[in-house]
Amino acid sequence: MTKLKIKSGDTVRVIAGDHKGQEGKVQKVLREKNKAIVEGVNMISKHEKPSASNPQGGIKEKEAPIHVSNLALIDKNGETTRVGYREEDGKKVRFSKKSNEVI
Repeated sequence: MTKLKIKSGDTVRVIAGDHKGQEGKVQKVLREKNKAIVEGVNMISKHEKPSASNPQGGIKEKEAPIHVSNLALIDKNGETTRVGYREEDGKKVRFSKKSNEVI
């Protein structure tokens, strides 16, 4: 498994593909597939069979995973940035390579 620089809860911007320019919060990271599910980005229509919890069934909109290479982290200033790691007070922290601030 690879180490990903994006975690759930991060705000990201799509930098390539059909959804380029859209922003959202990462809901889930799929490390084994190098993908992430971003809120409101890469929406698909899913057909659902009627069930006890959803007796009507029908078509639901949901987010599909998007490859992490197409995502860029957004720092506090609202700019896209790359992520670096360093040690501060004996703890490993992530920092923005653009602003040099801890994320």
